[in-house]
Amino acid sequence: MKAVSRVHITPHMHWDREWYFTTEASRILLVNNMEEILTRLEQDTDYKYYVLDGQTAVLEDYFAIKPENTHRVQRLVQTGKLIIGPWYTQTDTTIVSGESIVRNLLYGMRDCLTFGEPMKIGYLPDSFGMSGQLPHIYNGFGITRTMFWRGCSERHGTDKTEFLWQSSDGSEVVAQVLPLGYAIGKYLPEDESGLRKRLDSYFEVLEKASVTKEILLPNGHDQMPLQQNIFAVMDKLREIYPKRKFVMSRFEAVFEHIENRREQLATLKGEFIDGKYMRVHRTIGSTRMDIKLLHARIENKIVNILEPLATLAWTLGFEYHHGLLEKMWKEILKNHAHDSIGCCCSDKVHREIIARFELAEDMADNLIRFYLRKITDNMPLSDSDKLVLFNLMPWPREEVINTTIRLRGHQFCLRDDRGNPVPFFVRGVREIDPGLIDRQIVHYGNYEPFMEFDIQIQQIVPSMGYRTLYVTQGEAGNHVAPETPGAEVLENAFWQIAVNDDGTLRLYDKDSGICYDRVLVLEEGSDDGDEYDYSPAREEWRLTSSSVKAECVMTHEAWQSRARIRYQMDVPLNLTERRARQRSGRVGVEITVILSHNSRRIDIEVLLDNQADDHRLRVLIPTPFVTDTVLADTQFGTVSRPVWDPALANWREEGWKEAPIPVWNMLNYATLQEGRNGLAVFTEGLREFEVLGDREKTFAITLLRGVGLLGKEDLLLRPGRPSGIKMAVPDAQLRGRLHGRLSLFSYTGTPVNAGIAQQARAWLTPVQCYNKIPWDAMKLNKAGFMTPDHYSLFTMPPVGCQLSTLKKAEGRNELILRLFNPSDSEPCDATVAFGSAVQSCTETRLDEQPLKSVDEKRSDFGPVLPGQTRTFSYKIV
Repeated sequence: MKAVSRVHITPHMHWDREWYFTTEASRILLVNNMEEILTRLEQDTDYKYYVLDGQTAVLEDYFAIKPENTHRVQRLVQTGKLIIGPWYTQTDTTIVSGESIVRNLLYGMRDCLTFGEPMKIGYLPDSFGMSGQLPHIYNGFGITRTMFWRGCSERHGTDKTEFLWQSSDGSEVVAQVLPLGYAIGKYLPEDESGLRKRLDSYFEVLEKASVTKEILLPNGHDQMPLQQNIFAVMDKLREIYPKRKFVMSRFEAVFEHIENRREQLATLKGEFIDGKYMRVHRTIGSTRMDIKLLHARIENKIVNILEPLATLAWTLGFEYHHGLLEKMWKEILKNHAHDSIGCCCSDKVHREIIARFELAEDMADNLIRFYLRKITDNMPLSDSDKLVLFNLMPWPREEVINTTIRLRGHQFCLRDDRGNPVPFFVRGVREIDPGLIDRQIVHYGNYEPFMEFDIQIQQIVPSMGYRTLYVTQGEAGNHVAPETPGAEVLENAFWQIAVNDDGTLRLYDKDSGICYDRVLVLEEGSDDGDEYDYSPAREEWRLTSSSVKAECVMTHEAWQSRARIRYQMDVPLNLTERRARQRSGRVGVEITVILSHNSRRIDIEVLLDNQADDHRLRVLIPTPFVTDTVLADTQFGTVSRPVWDPALANWREEGWKEAPIPVWNMLNYATLQEGRNGLAVFTEGLREFEVLGDREKTFAITLLRGVGLLGKEDLLLRPGRPSGIKMAVPDAQLRGRLHGRLSLFSYTGTPVNAGIAQQARAWLTPVQCYNKIPWDAMKLNKAGFMTPDHYSLFTMPPVGCQLSTLKKAEGRNELILRLFNPSDSEPCDATVAFGSAVQSCTETRLDEQPLKSVDEKRSDFGPVLPGQTRTFSYKIV
């Protein structure tokens, strides 16, 4: 009798390190459960496999308590019974950057290799949607299979659970979707009625959706201990379902069957973020915006500033501190698990998440300063006061730089390396105690104060390198006065900016002749949702800042002008007040608009003081563009999305688990365009947006949303059971101050030809300044070599392919440089010109394993496909 299907029962546990419980609470269960797992695998030859949730952080947590069991785990991994990896943590794929996902796999797979081979499956059973770039990332680690649960529907091109999935560059993996989740085989009962009640309907769904009729029944759940009676359950299953074959199996066996039917599989492309059959929590990108902002700042600081700076220092002869970088990476990767970075956790867990981010940022800030100092301390004229400017972008930049000079004196002169005076503008002066510079000064009885000068300069800084200015004390410098004192507008060669009475902006683009009016209106509305999802109240009352009377102060400096706009919005205190149309709550608003005299960018800082609950606040940026699509960056590329989802018309009738509202994530930028003209919005951490308007389109960028429950039932946009549990989370109301940043950039042509990706990264990567003075609290000995007073490692064009990472290779003395094509449709060239001698160049995968040798004398590596990365390993002379 031919079996209807073969049912693969795979023992596993899904391990949320933290959620509504803390990491330490789960660690206690882990120590208990691991002993049962190891003992059963060691003593029972029939119990063949156990999947340890695809993340090595579980082992790290375990060995912190039970290091003596390392060899037990190693033996079981090497015999193929205990299945580990490939991740370090079960990452989110829509909120975190491409480099974060790469490092997650890099550290996870490397940690696996100390025990044996990792599971070569991109296993993400519970992450809230799948980035379309995952096949490309997986292929970069030799992974050709993926298994996940959330985000699929037949709208993507198939109603089957097995298919081929491609990224935009053609990278491909075989996909197995878990249509009913990873826990349908949890706590299987041993009696017939219990099994039938559980599985009759499941088998029907699984078999109908399967191409191969190789059915997965994962035997595990969140923090679930090993099911001791699984073989008795399997015997009962064989008895009551005689037409089905039941085997204890591993995921790889299922993929072998799928791959044998490759010609029958549909080929799908793009991201999976549909909430039709399973919740993807598309608006989780704005939960606990304070944590989202903190995360983005640290992520950018490590990738854009610290790693390139450490690489420059290494090429000059200093140590590259892999261990310190790994420690800070792992601190933030622990926060990248889907619940953690989604911020759908208890308040106590969120405080732990913040503590990890703060630790990582403290490490990053101190290591950045260490490298700045090491390079500067070992220059010629090492005892001279200096101001060294570091540009960590791969093209020369003429920048307006605000920095600080410290000295014992009341005047100074800045000179370049040719002795020419450098003009500067003094923004502020203050006296500081010498003990804050070096306590030894005061220890020896010298109480003469230091002066601290906040200055502004405009300088050209070489690509991926630095230049040095020299500080002479006691000599009058070339002070510059403001260019336009008293002007009532902000203006440069590109923009004229006026401030309306309600604090909104009127932007006139001088090149295109386009006027953007009422920019920066704040929209306030209800949030009757939870930490997973935004959902408006059934009795909505939406307000805007259009009726406020704003105060505005213009300040004009030598190379920069700014407008500081202040007002207060009176809003409902909570949902009860909103229903009653009352407003005793408030949001204090301070917006600073900054226009540099040589820049097409308009930089904006928003400071909110939120004193209300259960609401959402967004900033609106109207454009005159009529378009049906919006472009946003994603991991190693961009994705074009519709501004409206037609499924919204009948999502309830079709039984969607949550409404398909067109709220999207970006990483660093999004663009709207009509014809040749476009406007890009850059953000740091404000990664959730929507596009409004029946005709002319408006960006709506979420600034904050406050909710009081971790999970909540029967939301207007997500009917039915609560996600998570109904736990009070008062901290998630985000009472108090919140600081966000964004920038506007107008352009003509395509985003790739205009260098939008490069401009966004440059905005996130300010010139770093180091002011060397003869005193420092922490003493360092000089190196046995000297560093030049100016330096440039390499140059790339400010358009086309984008730099993704610059770091030292893992385990060898070579430099890793990774590029990607940010276009969603067109190939572009990769051009790199090194200033120092290159001994050899090898192209590698994302995991830094060599692919092929490259002619090191070439600077042009040819076309790079849309969304493709290319990684090169250089040996520098």
